[in-house]
Amino acid sequence: MKMKLSQRLALTYYRTKIHTIGLVSPRKAAEMAFELFCTPRKPKKKLKEPPIFHKAEKLTLKLGNISIAGFRFHSQQPNGKKILILHGFSSYSYKFEKYVSLFKKQGFEVVCFDAPAHGLSEGKIINALIYKDAILKIEANFGPFYGLMGHSLGGLAGALAFKEFNDQANRRLVMVAPAVRTQRAIEHFYTLLPVEEKIRVAINQLFNEITQLPIEEISINHALKHIQSPILWIHDRDDKICIFDDVLSIMIEKPEHIRFVITEGLGHSRIYKEASTSNAIDHFFREGLH
Repeated sequence: MKMKLSQRLALTYYRTKIHTIGLVSPRKAAEMAFELFCTPRKPKKKLKEPPIFHKAEKLTLKLGNISIAGFRFHSQQPNGKKILILHGFSSYSYKFEKYVSLFKKQGFEVVCFDAPAHGLSEGKIINALIYKDAILKIEANFGPFYGLMGHSLGGLAGALAFKEFNDQANRRLVMVAPAVRTQRAIEHFYTLLPVEEKIRVAINQLFNEITQLPIEEISINHALKHIQSPILWIHDRDDKICIFDDVLSIMIEKPEHIRFVITEGLGHSRIYKEASTSNAIDHFFREGLH
């Protein structure tokens, strides 16, 4: 993925600053790098509200000391089921207007929230565990949700939340180009922002202190051990962000409750916009109603 000049300059600035701080304090350099890892890009232009969102019921939810913004859509022919849409890193709910319309048409009540530090929500940082906690609170206040659909980071956070649902029966999970392993995301971050080994060690220590979990547990691989509900997993072989190799390791095990749809040439972001993707998701959710 080709970066803009402004992005390359920003990375050069942070690389130099982290290196300089690391000469004195690897810990402080690690804190800066970790915050950068958890900080999404903000849109330069004001978000334009799609027409379908004009009619949405506006929701707010308190998560710690920040408020997150959400939307609820009621169907004119309700089927009694709810679906929660989860966007990815540096994204927001407006980008999923197509799915809001599709699910409403099929009778679903649709809910979507901008994750902390995204869209219209407050906050400065996000990671899979912060997002997971937000999903669990959304579930408690506006669920129970028959279906969760998550793209990228939303797919990982959705799986982490799903595994904590007490009642998984008659629920369904859709993951589109999900971030499979947090470790892989960190490795990708290092390709963009190389840091010295001593800073990497400090980042790992900081990560363990903050999460209180082994990094291996912040993964879809681990979540799947606790999920037996039907899952639809859509991924592209050419995904450069959440690479396909991580999917292969799970496909080899041939889990009976997971349906894989593998595409080519769509990459990481275009995949959720494709008609073939939305058709597969539509069919998967309607299939569970019978």
